[in-house]
Amino acid sequence: FAAGEAGTATSPPAAAPAAAASAVVTAPAETNAAAGAVKASPLARKLAEQHGVDLTRMKTASGRIEKADVLAYVESRASLRLPAASPKARRLAAERGVDLKIVRGSGPGGAILAADVGAAKAATAPEARRAEAAGVSNVWRIMAERMTASWTSAPHFYLVREVNVSRLITWREGVGKQTGARITYTDLLVKLVAAVLVQHPRANASWKDGSIVRNADINIGVAVAIEDGLVVPVVHRADTLSLADIAGRREDLVARAQAGKLRPADIQGGGFTISNLGMYGVDAFDAIVNPPQAAILAVGRIADRVVALNGQPAVQPTMVLTLSCDHRVLDGARGAQFLSALADLIEEPLALLV
Repeated sequence: FAAGEAGTATSPPAAAPAAAASAVVTAPAETNAAAGAVKASPLARKLAEQHGVDLTRMKTASGRIEKADVLAYVESRASLRLPAASPKARRLAAERGVDLKIVRGSGPGGAILAADVGAAKAATAPEARRAEAAGVSNVWRIMAERMTASWTSAPHFYLVREVNVSRLITWREGVGKQTGARITYTDLLVKLVAAVLVQHPRANASWKDGSIVRNADINIGVAVAIEDGLVVPVVHRADTLSLADIAGRREDLVARAQAGKLRPADIQGGGFTISNLGMYGVDAFDAIVNPPQAAILAVGRIADRVVALNGQPAVQPTMVLTLSCDHRVLDGARGAQFLSALADLIEEPLALLV
């Protein structure tokens, strides 16, 4: 906000009422005959008469009552004055939470009676609306049960890595022009994650009956938000597919998920999940492991950020990855090795061709 302008040379006197008000005190009552002996300006006397102020009850530091003193006295008296009300009216007002200051009295001299309080609207908060239980779909119920089971049974830990995606952006543009396919960053990540899982099979495993079970195939689930909740259709054997094939399958799965036409086989067999919220402007988040899998990759948005480049600060497009791990299957070192290998491949995606 802007500061106020400085006052002119005529401004200081405007502060006099406040100063005078602080000096006004109530003196002991005197006789009416003594009022004439009180030192007061003519204007102060006139105001006192208009407002019914007894000047003998006022005392100022200067010994002389001015207009500002009377005005300050009247204002302070008005703020402290309680409306006239019968004892029954006051008791009823307290019981019903009625502010007597807003009640118009019908008694003698405007005094407030019990009937006036009864007719007044109580100054209470509006009644809260009742909460209604909303029914949930089977999809939402299953999601809730699975996430609760994962959160309460799998000891989660999280690894975070910010990666430079300059070359990933270039790669996406090049592949799109070459194939004519609509390649998304999720498609690229499915391809790269599949390649890294080949080298780090522990991330493609699950905990079952006290043992670690490694999956034979690399099947990657892609979290898809739908009206009824969250589903995770699976791109099966992703390590054997081209980028164009991955994009085609992902597009088909998402379309059928949103139309409610997924088949049981479409959501079975996943060994690893990718959840991308970058399109919603999310920088980073922690995802819950999709049971019985051992890990899930949470993907944030691509944004220009300041990074160190060749020893100098530079603005580069980066993405924040968060790997949520089930500590029963992946320990910190194995999880870090997987995330490091993925980060290297994202920053140098052409290494995939070597």
